[in-house]
Amino acid sequence: MSEREDFLAWVASDLYAAELAIHNGDPAPRRALWSREEPVSVFGAWRDAFGLREVDELFGHLAETFSDCTSYAFEPRAWDVVGDVAWTAGFERTSVSVHGEPTSYTLRVTQFYRREGGAWRVAHRHGDSVDGV
Repeated sequence: MSEREDFLAWVASDLYAAELAIHNGDPAPRRALWSREEPVSVFGAWRDAFGLREVDELFGHLAETFSDCTSYAFEPRAWDVVGDVAWTAGFERTSVSVHGEPTSYTLRVTQFYRREGGAWRVAHRHGDSVDGV
């Protein structure tokens, strides 16, 4: 398997599981896959965060907001790996309860990753709504 294929397999397994977990109210798997080294940042569809403290607070807030995820899918449209840096760009399609109200939405998401200690870690996320959420 090529380095790009290995990376995409990680996106489809570990990263997918972490995203599904946060949409069911559990931030721990997402926190585990994010870098613990500065800089980290989120340009979020609902809220931005810069630095480890703010990013960690954002994950807690999202976990309190989301529950009862009935569907989550990431559709990668482009990605690459260059040494110890990688990126993805694609669509996230989610059906989840937000503050107890069922909703569905699609986000355009671009993420940057860096390899730390031999493992991929997310360092930046930019997500915006396709359908005006």
